Amino acid sequence: MRNRQDAESIASHFATYFEPDVSNSEESVKASFGIRHNVYAEELKLEPIRENKLETDDFDSHSIHCLIKHRLSSTFAGTVRIITSNSEKEKLPIEVFCKDSIEDEEFLPSNFERGDIVEISRLAVPEHFRRRQMDEFDGAAIGAINEHTYSETELRCFPFIAVGLYLSATAVLIEKNIHHCYVMVEPRLARSMRLVGLPFKQIGSVVDYHGQRAPFIINPMEVPANLRRGFGELLTAIRSDISLSGGAQIKAPSPQNSLRP
Repeated sequence: MRNRQDAESIASHFATYFEPDVSNSEESVKASFGIRHNVYAEELKLEPIRENKLETDDFDSHSIHCLIKHRLSSTFAGTVRIITSNSEKEKLPIEVFCKDSIEDEEFLPSNFERGDIVEISRLAVPEHFRRRQMDEFDGAAIGAINEHTYSETELRCFPFIAVGLYLSATAVLIEKNIHHCYVMVEPRLARSMRLVGLPFKQIGSVVDYHGQRAPFIINPMEVPANLRRGFGELLTAIRSDISLSGGAQIKAPSPQNSLRP
């Protein structure tokens, strides 16, 4: 009975305060670029400061931008993008910058159809949405979970925004029947997501790429069966929200010149 209550509380707690946005409207895409600039350029110093306060790159022209909106304030609380690849011209970042980091040749992107591979990147949560004690440790900006304070009875202390972003991206990928999703992340972030039940599989060693990161792959189709119960219900709720809004039918937006530096 307690486990059932915990499961329901995770989904209801998230739905009370947040909602997914994968509309790729001009407003949401611009907000995504702004959050990325705030986190990756201003806070983490990993990207140059730009006059327009928007962090963009060439991969955004074939990306789906997933955001989490804070219901009460109607402001965006986090973002992540899904980089798609429908042709050889639309390379993934892992192919351009880190191909040699993939040591398990079974999972080379070239082994799969271009339309069946994607990469998740640029997860970012603004500082003012990380004020809880649980989210103030190093790594929270890009979605890590503080393993030292995790326990089964403290599920409410998870960084719901980061988890919600990954589950929003997963929901889109399930609807699009995508089987191979690459991520270049710090191993501790992958461990954090495994605590939730996201089956991150490491396919290479740690390399220096915007910090110490390793290549991982995940099959979105396997996610529902692996998620801890509460987060499984959260994924179901997010999939329902996205489906009702028509978001799962969206395509990667065309380049938006008005948002370019």
